[in-house]
Amino acid sequence: MSKSFTALLMLAPLTTLADDPLQALMHDDNQWVAQRKDYENQGYSRLTQINRRNVRNLHLAWTFSTGVARGHEGAPLVVGNLMYVHTAFPNNVYALDLDHDQKIAWAYFPRQEDTVQAVLCCDSVSRGLAYGDGKIFLQQNNGVLVALDAMTGAKVWDVQVNDPKLGGTNTNAPHVFKDKVLTGCSGGEFGIRCFIAAYNLKDGSLAWKAYSTGPDAEVLIGPGFNRGNPHYSALSSYENVNGGNKEGGGYQSLDKTQLKFPESDLGIKTWLKPQATQDGWQHGGGPVWGWFSYDPKLNLVYYGTGNPSLWNPDVRPGDNKWAMTLFARDLDTGMARWGYQLTPHDEWDYDSVNEIILWDAEGKKLATHFDRNGFAYTLDRRDGTLLVAEKVHPFVNWATRVDLATGIPQKDPRYATHEDANVKGICPAALGTKDEQPAAYSPRTKLFYVPLNHLCMDYEAMETKYVAGQPWVGASLLMYPGPDGVMGGFMAWDGLHGKTRWYNKEKFSPWGGALATASDLVFYGTLDRWFKALDANTGKELWRFQVGSGVIGNAMTYGHKGKQYIGVFSGIGGWAGVALNQGLTEDNDGAGAAKAYRDLARYNAAPGGGALNVFSL
Repeated sequence: MSKSFTALLMLAPLTTLADDPLQALMHDDNQWVAQRKDYENQGYSRLTQINRRNVRNLHLAWTFSTGVARGHEGAPLVVGNLMYVHTAFPNNVYALDLDHDQKIAWAYFPRQEDTVQAVLCCDSVSRGLAYGDGKIFLQQNNGVLVALDAMTGAKVWDVQVNDPKLGGTNTNAPHVFKDKVLTGCSGGEFGIRCFIAAYNLKDGSLAWKAYSTGPDAEVLIGPGFNRGNPHYSALSSYENVNGGNKEGGGYQSLDKTQLKFPESDLGIKTWLKPQATQDGWQHGGGPVWGWFSYDPKLNLVYYGTGNPSLWNPDVRPGDNKWAMTLFARDLDTGMARWGYQLTPHDEWDYDSVNEIILWDAEGKKLATHFDRNGFAYTLDRRDGTLLVAEKVHPFVNWATRVDLATGIPQKDPRYATHEDANVKGICPAALGTKDEQPAAYSPRTKLFYVPLNHLCMDYEAMETKYVAGQPWVGASLLMYPGPDGVMGGFMAWDGLHGKTRWYNKEKFSPWGGALATASDLVFYGTLDRWFKALDANTGKELWRFQVGSGVIGNAMTYGHKGKQYIGVFSGIGGWAGVALNQGLTEDNDGAGAAKAYRDLARYNAAPGGGALNVFSL
């Protein structure tokens, strides 16, 4: 163990260390020991050496080429004097010694079959590493979760989480909370029945596993679940779900009495059969590949589930619980405390995997989530009571509003999707008003800083058959800029009142995660290679630097030997850059992204080259 790391542990309060030594490390702003800095997912640092007066003097201090092309999401970790860097597939890991000019202290090179890349939906990305119990945790794309000794890189244990041969992979960062490491599941476009799983840090043994669909016993819904919320069993009305207006199919073939359920096993009973179709919940998707947060006092883990398989909604009438759901679960047992489904009977691939940011205001314990469906939600994180649900931008049109009393979105039937119907002008596009790129929250300004996509789409659902291990999508998309002609924006959001404080347009979607600091600065990157600093109060741009490839990584900061540094990965990719990276040129290629992001080729070489960029004064 490094001297600086040991000294930090000695300075931490003994009571905190006795309960949770990792939380003590998170409170040291010179380090960055979790993907979003802390359990709360705030992406906020109290470092102030770089401030609004001197940020214009930022310069490139050093860089590190990862040697891997394709999209580089997530952020490096800093623990003591070591920085831990990850790459896109094949998910290499480097430990850099900050005391000795970033010399490579150790490296880990996983052995993965190249065929795994063909099963990854939207570029061969990895969202990062986790640290805890003296170990670095890597969730490989091939479904293997690996624990490495943080000082030597030696493998301590590994476990197979998902099977790529069946279409199950991983792109998420693992998350360490107390004595467990949590990971998820990608494969919603392959008919995988996904889950969240917790493993014990010491030996990798499975602590619990909670599925996104199926019976309560497997979703881990029991007596402690808050069934008192009106949105628990309230099913969207027959007329409101999917428009309710398709002749000869969909809901017209169902008796309305089938839409009333007892309060149990909704993960089965809300997957209805219009005719002779298979049980959808058994291949129901609900992928878990985003960011997780944790409240130590409540001992609750928060995360979201993704789209129901498949994208053709006509073959799975009903709410399709518990896909598209925000969950709060007991860390020790995995039992769900509450769940709120944001988009019942999803018709647009509006995954709800985006981060849930924990914060407090006016004596309330809150959780805020910016969903792909274009609404921003604030809930009471103790019981899931819905407090705020507002559109992040007026161009969102698939629903007119969300009913706070029931939590149900009021869908506009003009944008309902059906088999063999090409529905035009749906806003937002499937990649949502925000995809995985996480927002940040500043306790100083009490505002959220949110990178936004600004695209609409045409959507045509179609018949497709399930084959294990093969893509199972059932829709064709075409995406294009929204009504004001740009593809993105960056905004400051008041989560308590559901209002935009300021909004800046961007030529392309900002696909990099945001960082907020106590000096009222906000940092983020763009697909056309810019890394920017804004005034957190006004949105005024104060500094920019053009890196070598588009940014889809998350900005982070740390201190070393009395100096503050800002870091970010470059390396274009993700859904926005997948067509560019793979040389796809047809408008509908890249799950509809090729047409929308075609101009990225004017700013980026393909495939994007991965690098870490570190700045200082």
